[in-house]
Parts: sequence; structure tokens; C-alpha cells
Amino acid sequence: MPPDSQRSHRPNDAYESSEPFVRLALPGDEDALGRLDRATWSTLHSVTPRARPPYTPFFETSDPRDHLVAATGDGRVVGYVKLARPTPLASNAHVRQIQGLAVSDEARGMGVGRLLIRAAVAEARRRGALRLSLRVLGHNAPARRLYESEGFVVEGIQPREFLLDGEFVDDVLMGREL
Repeated sequence: MPPDSQRSHRPNDAYESSEPFVRLALPGDEDALGRLDRATWSTLHSVTPRARPPYTPFFETSDPRDHLVAATGDGRVVGYVKLARPTPLASNAHVRQIQGLAVSDEARGMGVGRLLIRAAVAEARRRGALRLSLRVLGHNAPARRLYESEGFVVEGIQPREFLLDGEFVDDVLMGREL
């Protein structure tokens, strides 16, 4: 059996299906995650400009172990969540933060986002976190509803924090205890 850090959240490892399961990202996932990130880019959830070639490597500023990947039994990557420490400070080492979530168009409506959030909660607990936080754009109502349904509450709002497509958008801080 693989070590805990490599164990998937797959119902039956011997069963090949198209049902998504979650596992830790591997260095070999970099190209698929980069393509997914570019394909799902939108001002609904991104405050950075759309990526242009030549593309920056997906793991250039983060470790693969900070990402959980949703994949299908045939190996297709259909989503990811980035789970990291919000700061390097020892005083908040008990906190993990969701710093990105993406689901492919083909997997929308299949519960992949919820699967990734639940896996992030479990992984944060496994890593010893007592709290999980995230930031979401105020106009991203579907994401906010999903987070709220998984126990996150609004803990603060930074009004008009971003100017996206000519409109000011709030930055919403959400969190939950683990």
C-alpha cells in the first residue's frame, strides 16, 4: 500500500472508472495542471492577467505536494486545489489556506469541486492544521455557495479590492475550524 502521503481518496484502487478521485499531485502532472489552469482562467476567480506563451511552469513557485489533483480512472486530470501555508510564520503554522481551485469544463456538475474541498479539509487536518481559510472574489457566487455548504463562513470583506474588466470587485475572506 502506498504511504499516507501518496494514498488516493479513491473508492477502489483496482476499479478503473471515469469517476473522479483525489490524490496528491506529482511532478509529472505539471503540464496537465498548466493546461487546466489556462483553460479555466476567468475574471470570475482570477485577479491575474490571462497567461500568454511562453507559459511559466505550473510548479515554478509551489511544490507539487501543495496540490491535490482530481483525476479520472483513465488518468485524465479534471481538477485541482492548492493547499498551502498562508505565511512562513511559526505563529500561524496551524493554518492552511486554499490558494487555488480549478475544475475542467468536462467535469463541471459532477461534484469535483466539492470532492476537492473535502479532500483539502482532510489533508489540512492530516497535516496538523486547526483552521482552513481562503479568499474568493465577491462576484463568484457559485464558489461562495460551495464553500458555505462545506462549512466556511465569511470572516471579512475587502470592498472594491480589485478592478476586473472595468468593475470593482470585493475580496472575501472565508474560513472554518477543523
